[in-house]
Amino acid sequence: MELGWSKLTMGDVATRAGVAKTTLYRRWAGKNELVVDAVAVLFDELELPDLGSLAADVEAVVLQFAALLDRPETRTALMAVVAESTRDEALRARIRDSIVNRQKRLVLQGRRRAQERGELPVEPDEATADLTADLIFDVIAGAVVHRTLVSAEPVDADWARRFTLLLLAGLGAAAAG
Repeated sequence: MELGWSKLTMGDVATRAGVAKTTLYRRWAGKNELVVDAVAVLFDELELPDLGSLAADVEAVVLQFAALLDRPETRTALMAVVAESTRDEALRARIRDSIVNRQKRLVLQGRRRAQERGELPVEPDEATADLTADLIFDVIAGAVVHRTLVSAEPVDADWARRFTLLLLAGLGAAAAG
C-alpha cells in the first residue's frame, strides 16, 4: 500500500519482514502470489454470525465484508491482483483457490443453518447444491464488491437490508421494500 503495486518488490517485502528474499521465494513465485495469499488471510477474518435467521445472518456478513473491503490494505491489494489476473490465468486460478473457494465456506455454513431452521429447502443432489452455493457466493460477493470498489458507494445497514430482501425474496419483494 505504501509503495503502490508497480513499485512493490519481493526485496521490499523481505526487508520489511526481516528475512532473506530466498525465504519468500521458497513459498511464493513472485509478488502476485504473495499478495493473493496476504489478501486471503484478510478475508479469512470474515465470520458468519448466527443471529437466528438467514436474513439477519446475510445482512451481518454483507456489512462485515463491506467493512473489510473498505480497509485501504484490502482494497489496494485486491484491486491490484484482480487487475493483474486479467493477463495471468495462473494468478486467476490462485485467486479462485486462495480467496473465492475459501470464502464459499460462509455460504455453505449459512445455507446449512438456514436449512436446519427450515428457512431454505435442501437441494435434491450435491451437484445442484454446489451450483447453488456458487451462485449465492457470486451474487453476494459481486454486489458488495461492485458497490464498494467500483461504484464507491457505501454499504450501510439500510443497503444491506434492502439487498438481503432482494436476495431472499426476489425482484417482486424488492419493489415493496
